[in-house]
Amino acid sequence: MKINVIIAMHKPYEIPADPLYVPVHVGAKGKEPIFTASGTPIAGDDSGEEISEKNPQYCELTGLYWAWKNLQADAVGLVHYRRYFKGKTKASSKMQQVLTMDEAQQLLAEHDIIVPSKRKYYIETLYSHYGHTHDAKHLDITREIIAEKYPDYLPACVAAYTCTWGYMFNMCIIKKEYLDKYCQWLFDILGELESRLQTTGGTENLSAYDARLYGRVSEILFNVWIRHEQEQADAPEIAEVPTMHMESINWWKKGTSFLKAKFSGKKYSKSF
Repeated sequence: MKINVIIAMHKPYEIPADPLYVPVHVGAKGKEPIFTASGTPIAGDDSGEEISEKNPQYCELTGLYWAWKNLQADAVGLVHYRRYFKGKTKASSKMQQVLTMDEAQQLLAEHDIIVPSKRKYYIETLYSHYGHTHDAKHLDITREIIAEKYPDYLPACVAAYTCTWGYMFNMCIIKKEYLDKYCQWLFDILGELESRLQTTGGTENLSAYDARLYGRVSEILFNVWIRHEQEQADAPEIAEVPTMHMESINWWKKGTSFLKAKFSGKKYSKSF
């Protein structure tokens, strides 16, 4: 089985040597080329069929779109240059601990989709957390679009919005048949959301951080799509795999920001 997992990158960084991974410069259109930490040029998401110019709003999804449209593989995945699926190898180097080609092939021999382990919010739902940290109207309009264009997905949308956990980060490895189905659905909804927000002036005067809303909405949409698919007679087999961050995380700062957003109304203004 041929598997290509793209690494969404926007600056030089060390990458795994395993053949599973394909580094991709996301948002490459009009930008100077970037290189891996070892000096190897990184292919951009601005070749073939692409939406590279949408990267400031769509984030890593421009890489997913490029991979969907241009890579010829049995399964395609997305990870980030600082966040990977964790493999079973125990090593001192973090780069040697990431999921390998052999491990991915073993998982996909019995499963159709690899997702990150559930991220649990406990005191928040996916909807309330988004509303406290960003702007809930993005999800309200998205739900309206689903009700109009994909009504069969509406129950899954309601369930995902009210759930206190989710498969986050836009990370996944998906067999091609499911990738096609997911991406056609996802990018159609995001395109409509973009059109409606622009028509109503909902994207005017946004900061660079807030403008990345489509990438954030897509994290929740992935949970909607997964829920719907798992309710079908030919439901895909899902494998949950832990993730690992390549740099240390300030959990105190992250946790206090989470609580301030919920109880004090202080929305996020930057990534953590």
